[in-house]
Amino acid sequence: MKFDRSMLLLYAVTDRTWTGKMTLEQQVEAALQGGVTMVQLREKELGDGDFLEEAVKMRSLTKAYHVPLIINDSIKIALACDADGVHVGQGDMEAGKARSLIGPDKILGVTAKTVEQAVLAEKNGADYLGVGAVFGSKTKKDAVPMTVERLKAIAGAVSIPIVAIGGISGENVLELKGSGIAGAAVVSGIFAAGDIRAAALNLLGKIKIVTGQGEG
Repeated sequence: MKFDRSMLLLYAVTDRTWTGKMTLEQQVEAALQGGVTMVQLREKELGDGDFLEEAVKMRSLTKAYHVPLIINDSIKIALACDADGVHVGQGDMEAGKARSLIGPDKILGVTAKTVEQAVLAEKNGADYLGVGAVFGSKTKKDAVPMTVERLKAIAGAVSIPIVAIGGISGENVLELKGSGIAGAAVVSGIFAAGDIRAAALNLLGKIKIVTGQGEG
């Protein structure tokens, strides 16, 4: 699937913390029904076998909704399930190496917390950057909140699109208006909601305002 910045509009990042009565697949499908434009499968605890099994199921689901699937950290799993791409953090793998392993046609996302990291990631083949944590994070307790000023500085330093991440919800996403982001990556703001589909739908409408594609 050819990368387009519109894919970043509402970027759902999975987390098993909130699977209760629903399976992860059911949660993701509800999010897709609510208008999610990209799904990142993040599995920190599963072994390779279970991770791949989950990834194959998720690949089938996202394909049905014509939405790209990104695998967090694991290039091996991304290639094995033929995901659309991979996202790597600063401590996982250098962007240039990741690009060489996945080839020119897969989507490569890279975490960037500074202008220097952002510029280097773009130079080394990243298609987009994940930047945060903009409002802290419920999933990463050690995440340091990022100012909107730094978010703007990173967006202005690169030509590739950036997606904000970290504690984003329907209550605070409008605060990112004017920051230059292409979209928002959301974890608990979608998957911890009582009605996942409605939460995604609400977020999508507000993110369109933030990115200048909706009324507001």
